[in-house]
Amino acid sequence: MSKRPLVGVICCQRNPDDPVQGVAERYLRAAPFVGADFVLVPSMPDIFDAGSILSRLDGILLTGSPSNVAPGLYGSADAGDGPYDPGRDGMAFRLISESVEQDRPVLGICRGFQEIAVAYGATLRRDLGEDSRAQIHHTKPGLPIPDMFALEHRVDLASGGVLERIMGAPSIVVNSAHFQGVRDLGAKLLIEATSSDGVTEGIRPISGERVLAVQWHPEWRVADNPNSRELFAWFGFLLKGATMKEAADRVAADAQLSG
Repeated sequence: MSKRPLVGVICCQRNPDDPVQGVAERYLRAAPFVGADFVLVPSMPDIFDAGSILSRLDGILLTGSPSNVAPGLYGSADAGDGPYDPGRDGMAFRLISESVEQDRPVLGICRGFQEIAVAYGATLRRDLGEDSRAQIHHTKPGLPIPDMFALEHRVDLASGGVLERIMGAPSIVVNSAHFQGVRDLGAKLLIEATSSDGVTEGIRPISGERVLAVQWHPEWRVADNPNSRELFAWFGFLLKGATMKEAADRVAADAQLSG
């Protein structure tokens, strides 16, 4: 039996009174669309070695989370609003660094997007859910999960970019569930997607590592969303050794055949 690629899915700490390392199940349900097996990677960098773990994996999925990246990691003295998860911060940044060293692809989602952004020198803002904004990027706290993910908006995809090639369109509609986002992108990242109010929604490194991140949640009801299925299929081709462009071309070719 041939082995499928193996993806490490980063955990978050839940229930601080009796800590649990966990992942929302909706991320794991994306595995068939990637064509890979998923295993959980505990965010306990004091116990587990990111480099050793990554050497056994074909790629990494950095998920969203209720917690925020600690402001000090991007040079902000403002303590801001939590919750925070220092273990998640530590493991995520080590995995990103090791992915560059070991040439492993990384897909970041929501908090994973913010982790990749900060790892490449960006800073973050925390005002994207405010009612005063023309485009609100997060519903009011406390709504049921389906209602939270019902908030949608359009994102424009960078002309000639990886996401435009994957999706086969200049823009798509995505869900929106983030209070934080990029403030200053820095000099090491390319923009792959932007919302109508100018918020960066997709990024990849200028230096060419097989790393890409989106601010929205493609794992939400992935089976019902062709764009999400295409993104995860693209990640699956990366796991088998394709370049970013080769993987995007494969997805585009498959879409033409099925269309």
